[in-house]
Amino acid sequence: MEKPWLDSYEKGVKAEIDETLYQSIPDVFRQSVEKFANQPAFQNMGKTLTYAEVGKLAEDFASYLQNVLKLPRGERVAIMLPNLLQYPIALFGILQAGLVAVNTNPLYTPRELEHQLKDSGATTIIVLENFANTLELVLPRTQIKHVIVASVGEMFGFFKGSLINFVLRKVKKMVPEYRISDTIPFQTALKEGAAHTFRPVSLTREDTALLQYTGGTTGVAKGAILSHGNICANMQQAAEWIVNLLRPGKETVIAALPLYHIFALTVNLMIFTQAGSKIILITNPRDMKSFIGDMKKERVSVFVGVNTLFNGMVNQPDFATVDFSSLKLTLGGGMATQKAVAEKWKSITGTPIVEAYGLTEASPGVCCNPLNIETYSGGIGLPIPSTEIELRDADGNEVAQGQPGEMWIRGPQVMKGYWNRPEETAKVLDARGFLATGDIAVMDEKGWFKLVDRKKDLIVVSGFNVYPNEVEDVAASHPKVLEAACIGVSSPKTGEALKLFIVKKDESLTAEELIAFCRTELTAYKVPKDIEFRDELPKSNVGKILRRELRKEAEQNAASA
Repeated sequence: MEKPWLDSYEKGVKAEIDETLYQSIPDVFRQSVEKFANQPAFQNMGKTLTYAEVGKLAEDFASYLQNVLKLPRGERVAIMLPNLLQYPIALFGILQAGLVAVNTNPLYTPRELEHQLKDSGATTIIVLENFANTLELVLPRTQIKHVIVASVGEMFGFFKGSLINFVLRKVKKMVPEYRISDTIPFQTALKEGAAHTFRPVSLTREDTALLQYTGGTTGVAKGAILSHGNICANMQQAAEWIVNLLRPGKETVIAALPLYHIFALTVNLMIFTQAGSKIILITNPRDMKSFIGDMKKERVSVFVGVNTLFNGMVNQPDFATVDFSSLKLTLGGGMATQKAVAEKWKSITGTPIVEAYGLTEASPGVCCNPLNIETYSGGIGLPIPSTEIELRDADGNEVAQGQPGEMWIRGPQVMKGYWNRPEETAKVLDARGFLATGDIAVMDEKGWFKLVDRKKDLIVVSGFNVYPNEVEDVAASHPKVLEAACIGVSSPKTGEALKLFIVKKDESLTAEELIAFCRTELTAYKVPKDIEFRDELPKSNVGKILRRELRKEAEQNAASA
C-alpha cells in the first residue's frame, strides 16, 4: 500500500503492521507481565501494583470466572467501574477466561443500563457499590445471574481500606443503600479464584473481546463487536506511531479519561500496558485540585485527554506550578480541540496537543497527527499504518483531492459488525470492508486530513457522543411536552452543548421542570441545559422536524450576538 505521507513524518515508521504478531489481548498482556514484572503498572490514590501483581490478580479473577462461576467461553461480562485498580484486573481477567467484556458507564440511568444489559445478554456484572442501587432497579428485567461488588477501599489493605470505605459510606454518604441478594465481594472472588488452577484459554484474532456500545446513527445504543485482532492491531498501529518518541518501560501516563470509553480503553490501558508504562488512574478528574496534586508527585511524560479536560486544567491556577519537564506527549481525541485551548496548553506545558481521530467501530484509532508537530494543526493528521481512507460523495464515488467527502475507512482495526444487528451493520460496512464514519473530511495534497462537517446529527459533548433522537424521545415522554427537537450549539466549555426546542402541551411546563425530568432518564452529559419554548417547530412537507433549520438559526444568532 503506497504511503506518500511517510516522507513528511519521522523515519522508521512502517507503513504496514504484521497482523499475525499477536493472537489475542492476553498474549500481549502476558508478555508485558513477563517483561516488566517488577515495574509499576497501575497507580491509584497512592497505591501501586506492579505488572507481576496485576498479572497474578487478573489470573485469579479469570480463575474465579472459569472455575467457580463456570462461565462458558464467549459469555458476556459487564464492567461497571470508574478508574480504579479493579478495572484492569477485571478486564484482563475476563479476556483471559475467554469471555467478552461489556463496558458500562457507571453513571448510566436505570433506563440506559437496562437496555445495555438486556441487549448484550450479559450474565455477570462487576459493579462498584456506589452504583449498585441503579443496578438493583433493573436487575429483575435482565439476564444477570452473578453480581460481583467492588468497593473503593478494598485494594488498599485492611486499615486504610476500611477507613476509606467508612468515610465514603458513612461520612460522605456516597454509597446509596441497595438490596441485591447473593452478591459476591470482589476480594472474595479473587481469593476463591486463587484457590483453583486457571486453565489458559486458546484464543484467536477472530474471537470477540469487547462489546463496546455506541449510539451509531439511530441513537439506539448498539454493541460494536471488537475482536482480539481489532484491538491488537490498533495497539500495533499505535506502537509504530510512537516508536521514535516513547521508550518501553520508561513512561508515566496520566489516565484521567474513563476507561469504559473506547478512547481511554485502547490508548491509556491497552497501548501503554503493551509499552510497560506506569499508568496513573485518576478516579475523579473533576476534582482538579487533587488531580493536579497527583501530577505534582509524578514525572508525567504522557497526558491523554479531551478538549474539555485540557480547558479545565489550564484554567486552574495551580496547573502552571506543575513540573512539565518530563512531558513528551499530550494526545487529544474524542472531540475537536479548540485552538485557544491548544495554545494555552502549549504555553503552560511547553508541549503541543497532538490530535487524533477515531471512532468506536475502529477500536478506535484511524488518524493521528505526527508526534513531532510543534504547533496546533487544526486537522486530524495522517492515516495510521495499515489504514486506508476513501472520501466519497453521496453516490459512493470518490471525490477529487481537496473536495469534501464522507470518510470511509478500512483496516485491521475495523469492527466485525454490530451485535445482533445485521441490518445496521450492512448500513456502515460495504462489501470491500470499508466502514462509513459519517464524518465529512477533506484531504490536502500531502495526504493530511481535516474534518469539516458531520454527516449525521451527532452531538459531541466533552468527547461523549449524544444522539438527538434519544434526548428528544425522553423529553417527548414528559406529559406536558407536545414536540421536541435537540441540536448541538457551540460551547467554550464542552465543545458542543445541547439545546432543546419544545412545543408545550401544558402551558404550566417550565424549563427547570423538564431539566429535572431529563436528569432521571439521561446521563448528565446528555441532559440539555438550554431549553427554548416555541409555538411550533420547522418541518418538512411530510412532517419531519428539520433540525438543520434550528441549527442554522442558532448559528446566525450566535454570529450576530
